Amino acid sequence: MTTPDVLAIASGDNPQFKALRRLAQDNTAYRKAGRVWIEGDHLCRAALARGVKPALAVFSSSFWPRAPKEWSDSAAKTLVLNESLWRALSALESPAQMGFVIDLPAAALIAGKRATVILDRVQDAGNVGSILRSACAFGFEQVIALTGTAALWSPKVLRAGMGAHFGLSLIEGAELSDLDALELPLLVTSSHLGEYLHRADLTMPCAWALGHEGQGVCAALSQRATQAIRIEQPGGEESLNVAAAAAICLHACACRPG
Repeated sequence: MTTPDVLAIASGDNPQFKALRRLAQDNTAYRKAGRVWIEGDHLCRAALARGVKPALAVFSSSFWPRAPKEWSDSAAKTLVLNESLWRALSALESPAQMGFVIDLPAAALIAGKRATVILDRVQDAGNVGSILRSACAFGFEQVIALTGTAALWSPKVLRAGMGAHFGLSLIEGAELSDLDALELPLLVTSSHLGEYLHRADLTMPCAWALGHEGQGVCAALSQRATQAIRIEQPGGEESLNVAAAAAICLHACACRPG
């Protein structure tokens, strides 16, 4: 099935397929291309629900004839890949049979008074995506990724974020000096210093800083903090995973009394 708007691809040498595979498999290809690959029902629905207009819709040849109209009509151009190409494209153990290419949002400026999460060299893609998901769930609107943090729009972070990307203002490659634009209390997480979270006087909006999985928040960022916060652990563990700590801290702010 080929029309001016629908292109069937059967060769791995096709330049459009090669460009698509780079987006799907290279963590930072989106920065050069200015476009992002999202795969699967959940991510694509989340994008559409937030008003994102796909630049390109992509389907496996077996799924294309039964694709819901909301997907098949969502983009001005559609690619239909044969099954072997789809398997070569997908990074999922069970390929989802459809995906979108969307334009990378324009670089945002830091908004001084928006509830914010700061990521300081958080390097695991799963952790970063999970933190974005918690930020969106608990009413934080802005995420600032300092240099050294995993690429926010990489395929793995997108999958872990489960659609949170489309509800957040995301700023990548920030330096510590960029945080001067924030006009909020800055809270840093610590495994052993500061007030216990359940006793702390929390304000909202605020900015939470979450640090490297092994090293925590860097000293220069800690020096900027209004308050250091730790989470009581009656079970005696030394520390929590950064994504788990983020969920606990952000929830505590979102659900503070009054």
